[in-house]
Amino acid sequence: MSKATKAPEEPQDDQGASPAEQLLDACRRNNLELLHEILDSPVCSPEFLNETRNPLGETALHIAAKYGNWDILDTLLDQEGLEVDPESVMERDTPLHVAARYTSEDGAVGGHLVDLLVDAGADPRIKNRGQQKPVDLVDPKSPEVREALRKAEVAMVVQAEIAREAAAHHGNDDDDGDEAGSGPASDSE
Repeated sequence: MSKATKAPEEPQDDQGASPAEQLLDACRRNNLELLHEILDSPVCSPEFLNETRNPLGETALHIAAKYGNWDILDTLLDQEGLEVDPESVMERDTPLHVAARYTSEDGAVGGHLVDLLVDAGADPRIKNRGQQKPVDLVDPKSPEVREALRKAEVAMVVQAEIAREAAAHHGNDDDDGDEAGSGPASDSE
């Protein structure tokens, strides 16, 4: 009866744990060998990595950050199509929120986790359910991590502004090109 209720995206074999359970276990236990086996398996795809969650709605990235497993986190971040800012169901934390919290366990490891996520494009501006950004969760004994997150936030704001200006300028160039090119305006000249 229980086999009929299993989700089709989580195939079971007679060996025990599903690929999703194995993925989450590899992230929790810092088992890089198992992670590579999963990543090399036919079941692994960006959808599999992005949609696999534990009962709290945490992804593999959340779990790797929660346990300070930066080798696992680094390997996951190398996977094409991986979403770097998924939100957990309960707290709406991103993996960057979790990494920032880890600074209270170990400032150096937490800082490394934060750096990996920021370098991969994680957005430090996202607020969780408690309206906290990752910088708000950094241990006070880790001011360098707090500063790195602030700099990353400023960089994202500046990049967004440059992109907006470039898009606005590019849009004007396109309009000018259309007016000078073929079309009804050219025909009437």
